[in-house]
Amino acid sequence: MKLRALVVGLAAAALTLTACGQSGSPGGSSGGPVVSEAPAAGVQVPDSATFAAMQQRGRVVIGVKDDQPGLGFKDATTGEYSGFDIEIARLVAAKLGYGTDKIDYKTVPSAAREDAISRGEVDYYVGTYTINDNRKKRVSFAGPYFVAGQGLLVRSDETAITGKDTLKGKKVCSVTGSTPIQRVRDQGLTEPENIVEFQTYTQCVDQLLSKQVDAVTTDDAILKGYAAQQPDKLKVVGETFSTEPYGIGLNHDDAALRNKINDILQASYDDGTWQKIYDNTLGKSGSPASPPALQRY
Repeated sequence: MKLRALVVGLAAAALTLTACGQSGSPGGSSGGPVVSEAPAAGVQVPDSATFAAMQQRGRVVIGVKDDQPGLGFKDATTGEYSGFDIEIARLVAAKLGYGTDKIDYKTVPSAAREDAISRGEVDYYVGTYTINDNRKKRVSFAGPYFVAGQGLLVRSDETAITGKDTLKGKKVCSVTGSTPIQRVRDQGLTEPENIVEFQTYTQCVDQLLSKQVDAVTTDDAILKGYAAQQPDKLKVVGETFSTEPYGIGLNHDDAALRNKINDILQASYDDGTWQKIYDNTLGKSGSPASPPALQRY
């Protein structure tokens, strides 16, 4: 699903949660990588114009989000990036021969991703970027490296809500006009009078913590970011009820680099690197996950 409504909300969430005395943001809060990978030597990707540009430049430019706690977040004080998406981006860079000192992060909003990739403003993009056929008309994707889906965030002491079928009579919060809250409405998951909408997910989480609502809903990856910051107060429950495969966005015609990055991802699934990255970022929410199956094409 499109995550455009999160730009202000998730950045504010990080500040709010820090102000509440939470220490240790999920995974790499200091900006250092969770998994230290020495940059590979002698990497070649024949027939990749993007990789050739990287070699000529001597650096890799990665498009990211900087406002999603636990996924892609930039510390306002240190300027360091952290989160699951950032760790995946760093891993790929290292396997392509570029250490953290050779990475330039470029914040790109959701609406500008295809333009940034197709114009060569970024070499690849990692930032809750759902793979779909419409986007494949303009860009290509390696992955998925994670499969998200609509989920539910509740207080840690909640026992009655265990999934979408237990929401009747419960107040459910999401962003005004968002796909998640529309799905709750369309499927009749709770009564109309129990649907609560705010402009940001931060407001929903605040309402949840103050017991004004019973659950918050959006992509589970984002909910895990919140839960990872306050695992003693929040948890993600139930099975997801949509499918959002996150991919690494690449130039539409660069099949060589797409295949190379797919190989890098598969190796990380097989050798446990992906699992270590997840466990030290989104996994701190207490919600487990396993590597997804690649969709090569």
